[in-house]
Amino acid sequence: MNFPILSSLILLPTIGALFLFFTKNKDGNNLTAKYVSLFTTIVNFLISIYLWIYFDQSTSNFQFIEERQWIDGFINYKVGIDGISILFVILTTFITPLCIISVNNSVKTRLRDFLIAILIMESFMIGVFCALDLVVFYLFFEAGLIPMFLIIGIWGGPKRVYSAFKFFLYTLLGSVLMLVAIISIYWITGTTDVIQLYEQGIDTRYQNLLWLAFFSSFAVKTPMWPVHTWLPDAHVEAPTAGSVLLAAILLKMAGYGFIRFSLGLFPVASEIFTPLIYTLSVIAIIFTSLIALMQEDMKKLIAYSSVAHMGFVTLGIFTIQQQGIEGSIIQMISHGLVSAALFLCVGVIYDRMHSRLINSYGGIVAVIPKYSILFMLFTLAALGLPGTTGFIGEFLILMAAFKDNFLVAVIASLGVILGAAYMLWLYKRVVFGKLINVELKKMVDLNRSEYFILTCLAVPTLFFGFYPDPLINTIEISVNDLINMYKTNLINK
Repeated sequence: MNFPILSSLILLPTIGALFLFFTKNKDGNNLTAKYVSLFTTIVNFLISIYLWIYFDQSTSNFQFIEERQWIDGFINYKVGIDGISILFVILTTFITPLCIISVNNSVKTRLRDFLIAILIMESFMIGVFCALDLVVFYLFFEAGLIPMFLIIGIWGGPKRVYSAFKFFLYTLLGSVLMLVAIISIYWITGTTDVIQLYEQGIDTRYQNLLWLAFFSSFAVKTPMWPVHTWLPDAHVEAPTAGSVLLAAILLKMAGYGFIRFSLGLFPVASEIFTPLIYTLSVIAIIFTSLIALMQEDMKKLIAYSSVAHMGFVTLGIFTIQQQGIEGSIIQMISHGLVSAALFLCVGVIYDRMHSRLINSYGGIVAVIPKYSILFMLFTLAALGLPGTTGFIGEFLILMAAFKDNFLVAVIASLGVILGAAYMLWLYKRVVFGKLINVELKKMVDLNRSEYFILTCLAVPTLFFGFYPDPLINTIEISVNDLINMYKTNLINK
């Protein structure tokens, strides 16, 4: 394909943001900003679907590759997608227009600026999943901090400044070592091209330190225990659309990084540090699930559940098995859909009652039945009910874990039980029981935009839960090739 379709996918949201920036805001309702941003993101989603339709699933090679000299002798602008990255691109382009629609209810001030931040952020997130040069990946990876920092710091809650700086400093400091590692890789190999590095490999003498440097960044962004404490604060203070993007996309960039770089570039070090990943993953699954059980704030509970779910992801990735890595990717896609829906569900009742405390609710099933039904669906998906995407991912991960390390798998399985406990308890306290708070009787059920958004998330959650073949067929060849490359490099080293 001669047309630079991936660059178009990356740049289109930024072009839309620039159009909004230089366009005078003539209407008080920001209708122009809403329509332009929604049109831009929908077109981007359609382009990503076009990519998926014409994507060749019979090969693990990177496709739609574009390469241009950027800084001669050091940085090449190189982008491309394989079976692993294309699903994350589609997830990003699918979630973003839903965030644009949701801002009608949650953002009351400086809406145009908020939409500009979301559009720029979409460009950076897509760039992360398409980058085939380490420096380009790093630039996109870190640039995404800026719009999210602004989203939390400007449009967040009462403690938004503290939470924004905590988010920024945690994630930025974690990535400083990764930048040093990328420079070291260029010094060692003479290139930062990912495909070339896959082919020639990296000297085993340096792999341990380089792996730890990348790990310092990915562990914070995932986030893994014990560097997860920024996430609950960021979620609680962020506006609804910010929480959706943070949970659905930003956390996935680190999981993707583990697969693409930790396994792909440092197989020997990955083999050495697998026990470390297992330990931290199991602690994250159990510890944060127990913390979630104690929460009174709905957003904090869902935030801690995200840490537990990402613990399953890192566990599955480092089983280095077909089922484990495929399960981790499907788990990330599932978590992107379900966590987005859960934060939107919290946003729906927060916009009406201005409270996220669980004990402020109870008995709302009699007042807002449509909301209660959809909230139930996403609650069950979050705890991994068969027939939802959450079950597919967790089942594959645990199957691979039982093959690799029985004790780790048994302990991790307790997380499934705890997940059911805190999610069902949350739903019981919010939806069922007596309607004690008389103010709840004034609540109105889902409006058209809210119903549309939650339905859009419910459809793929159920469809891929019953029929995951489109996801598995897309990633199967790429994951298999990655595992073969990993094992070949181990033998050669």
